[in-house]
Amino acid sequence: MPAKKKSSSSRRYGPKAVEKIEKVMHERKHGTLRSSSGAKVTSRKQAVAIALSEARRAGAKVPSKSGRRGSR
Repeated sequence: MPAKKKSSSSRRYGPKAVEKIEKVMHERKHGTLRSSSGAKVTSRKQAVAIALSEARRAGAKVPSKSGRRGSR
């Protein structure tokens, strides 16, 4: 198997975070993933956001949320 190239700009997540993302994506695929409001999640981006949020709460190595920049 060829070695993967490392990209300097790619984000790095810890193994706990990766497990959480895999679990949440599985739930989304089977239609059982719900948002905090109780609505069914179908968006891939929203599923990843939920997984990273749960991983942060569990103490996994996840980069902090990037803050919005105001207009200067």
